[in-house]
Amino acid sequence: MSKRHAPRIGLALGGGSARGWAHIGVIRALEKAGIVPDIVCGTSIGSLVGAAYVADELDRLEAWVRGLKLQTVVSFLDFSLGSGLIKGEKLIDFFRSEFVDRDIRELPRPFGAVATDLERGREVWLRDGVVTDAVRASIALPGLFTPVQRDGVWLVDGGLVNPVPVSLCRAMGADHVIAVDLNTDRLGHFLKPKAAKPARKRAAADEPDSIADTVMARIQASMTQLGLNGSDAPKPPPMLDVLASSITIMQVVITRSRLAGEPADALVTPLLADLGLMEFHRASVAIEAGRRAVEAAMPQLSARLLNDGVEAG
Repeated sequence: MSKRHAPRIGLALGGGSARGWAHIGVIRALEKAGIVPDIVCGTSIGSLVGAAYVADELDRLEAWVRGLKLQTVVSFLDFSLGSGLIKGEKLIDFFRSEFVDRDIRELPRPFGAVATDLERGREVWLRDGVVTDAVRASIALPGLFTPVQRDGVWLVDGGLVNPVPVSLCRAMGADHVIAVDLNTDRLGHFLKPKAAKPARKRAAADEPDSIADTVMARIQASMTQLGLNGSDAPKPPPMLDVLASSITIMQVVITRSRLAGEPADALVTPLLADLGLMEFHRASVAIEAGRRAVEAAMPQLSARLLNDGVEAG
């Protein structure tokens, strides 16, 4: 006699830098609808939020990110002219000190993160070892964060090969997978003309207007020291805009390809076109976008997940 049991639900949290705070809103809205994932997997910023969620640290993470100020974000940027603009050690050291760290296998629910083998170009699934080490490897966006070495292999951001890790969720035993894609409306956004910002008075500390302003100022100072300033020739788009657009193109194309071959059972797509790559201090905007995206996807989620069961022999 066959019997029914509740399907195991997997949550695949995609990459997207600062837009990743939308995952918090997605998780909150899913839980409000009675959908609690059994398995959580993440790529890049999705691995950070996913790890906090599985470790029962989401409340603390949300409180922290909602309180982030631009100056706080800037303070985490340990600039480097080596293999990445940012070493990333300040950020990870903060998480080690402020949030409970443990081995992935000790977490209350199954969790996995995705990184990329820089030499072989292969996908690496991180399912053991210290949580923050796995997250640090998964967020190592090439050109921005320095790579991480693990077992003799240099690892970079998992978004290069699997921006929305549906396949990892299924490999870990998920019957149904909810995927969260943060880049659906990003193509071309960085290269569009930007409205001029109104002049404003600055604080005594001469606070920056944006993360991009800060990064570019630091890079410009370094280039001046090295004698690498450009001429008066027509200027192409700013470097960070080119970098952000290139990353977005890569992630959108790869995501479309992976989801076509490995479709999710439900797709949640927060609309975050106006949120910059490094605007981590705008968490409230991202979280609200995540919540609204779940509301928009609720008919699909209800049809495929809420009333389903799996036959077991």
